[in-house]
Amino acid sequence: MYREVIHSTPWWSKGDISGPRRDCIFVDGGGTGAPGMQGLLVARVYLFFRFSFANVDYPCALVHWYTTVGTEPDGSTGLWVVEPEYTRGHYRNMGVIHLDSIIRGAHLLPRFPSTTLLPREINYTQTLDVYRSFYVNKYVDHHAFEIAF
Repeated sequence: MYREVIHSTPWWSKGDISGPRRDCIFVDGGGTGAPGMQGLLVARVYLFFRFSFANVDYPCALVHWYTTVGTEPDGSTGLWVVEPEYTRGHYRNMGVIHLDSIIRGAHLLPRFPSTTLLPREINYTQTLDVYRSFYVNKYVDHHAFEIAF
């Protein structure tokens, strides 16, 4: 893969339902050298921006962090589980990263509650805000399968 487009916009009007589109990404875990998901972080992009300091441009992204649940993939699905991180005040745990630390886009699948019915009003633009935990879909394509084991 040579190029991938990662979106972050407050208003996406493609298709029948309009709303925000904020893609998820895999981020380099800081050079731990751990294999697969143990060396990756998952985040959701809220803003792309750049700033200059001392005549050097820094392309960055504002992200909402997700935390990995457990130290190994889910036993029944073989997929890693992640949850959005929140501060003690129940605010999103946000951070600024350099664009060079983004590895590629990530595909998250919601873990649906087994005891409640899903409201009809929920649509795909609200999925990442409504559900509390997600499977990291390593089967979305070959590249994801190679890195998210």
